[in-house]
Amino acid sequence: MQQHKYLIIGGGIVGLATAYQLMQTQKDVEVLVLEKEKDIGEHQTGHNSGVIHSGVYYKPGSSKALNCIAGYQMMIDFCTRYEIPFKICGKVIVATEKEELEGLQKIYNRGIENGLKGLKILSKEELKEKEPHVNGIQAIWVPQAGIINYKAVAEKLKSLILENGGRVICHAPVQSITSDEAGWMVSTGDQEYNAHTVITCAGLYSDRLARMTDPAFDLKIIPFRGEYYTLKPQAHHLVNTLIYPVPNPNFPFLGVHFTSMIGGGVEAGPNAVLAFGRESYSWKTFNAVDVLESLAYSGFRKLAYKYWKDGAYEMKRSLSKQAFVQALQKLIPAIKSEDLETGGAGVRAQAIDRNGNIVDDFLFHSGNNILHVVNAPSPAATSSLSIGKTIADRINN
Repeated sequence: MQQHKYLIIGGGIVGLATAYQLMQTQKDVEVLVLEKEKDIGEHQTGHNSGVIHSGVYYKPGSSKALNCIAGYQMMIDFCTRYEIPFKICGKVIVATEKEELEGLQKIYNRGIENGLKGLKILSKEELKEKEPHVNGIQAIWVPQAGIINYKAVAEKLKSLILENGGRVICHAPVQSITSDEAGWMVSTGDQEYNAHTVITCAGLYSDRLARMTDPAFDLKIIPFRGEYYTLKPQAHHLVNTLIYPVPNPNFPFLGVHFTSMIGGGVEAGPNAVLAFGRESYSWKTFNAVDVLESLAYSGFRKLAYKYWKDGAYEMKRSLSKQAFVQALQKLIPAIKSEDLETGGAGVRAQAIDRNGNIVDDFLFHSGNNILHVVNAPSPAATSSLSIGKTIADRINN
C-alpha cells in the first residue's frame, strides 16, 4: 500500500488550497486529497456569495484578520496569474438609523487597525453618489471588496495539484482515521490509505473527524442555512456594487445584503436559519441524526436560549417572502416583492462551544502529525490560500 506524505480530507477550497501550498513548499511530495462527493467544492465553496472580503470586520490580530488580509492579496495574485475572472468593485456598509452609527464607527476603526487603505466614511450625500437607490444616513466605503466565482478557483487548484503529481479522489467518504507505528490509516469503507500526516478540512463535518482522533474534542458544528433571492433584470439598476448593513451586534451574522455577481445579476440575502441537517439546503431536507445531535448538545440549547428572538425573526424571513422584502427595503426602499425570485442557498458550518458561545475565529486542532481545521466559516474562501500556507508552514516547522 502506497504511503503518502500528506493526506488531506476535504475537497473544498480550503483543502485544495492546503494541498496546493504544501506542493509549493515541497517539490515532488506525495499529496492525496479525499473528497466524499462526486466533485470538488460541492458545499460551502460552491454555495457562497462569491465575495472577496477585505478584512474590515475582523478583530485585529485574530486568525481571521491575518489570514483574510494576506489571503486577499494571494487570491488576487492567483486569479491574475491564472486568468480567473474577478472584479474589485468595492462595497458600502450602510447605517440606516442613528443607533447604528456607533457600530459603523467601530467597523471603520477595525479596518484602519487591520491596515486597509482608502476606507472612507461617507455622508448621506456621498453615499447617494455611489449607490443612488440606497437609504442611509452614513456609510463606509470599502474599496478593496470584490466578487469572484470560488468554484472556478477550486477547479484551478485541483488542476494544478494534478499537474504537479498530486491526486484528488472523489466518492471517498472517510469512515475512520486510526494511527499505528507507520503513521495514519484513513478508511473510506472500501479503500484504505496510509499517510505520514493527515490534515482534515471537512467543513460541515470537521468536528466529527476531529473526534475520530480525539474523542474528547468538545466543540460542535451547528449548520445554519443562508437563503438568497435574485433580482430580476428590471431591478438590476438598483445596485451598483456590494451593499451591506451594519451587522446586528446581538446576532453573529452580517445581515441580508446585496451582492453583484461575477457572472452577472444580483443576489439578495442571506438570512441565517438553523438547518435541519448538515446538508439541508431547503426546508424539505431533514436529517434526523444531525438534528438530534444538535438538540442533544448543551451548547446549542444555550445558544438557542440566548438568540431565540433573533432566530425567530430569521425563520420568519425564511418562511415569508414579504418579511424578507421588508428587510431588504431597509437598505433599498424601491425593492418590491415582484423584483425578486427564489435563488440558491448555502449552509454555513459554525462551531459552538459547550457554553453556547459561537467560535468567532478560525480554529485548528492538532495532534501527532494530524491537524484538523475545525472552524473556518466566512471569510475562509477569501482566506483559503493564506490558510493553506499557514498550515504548510506549521507542518514544515
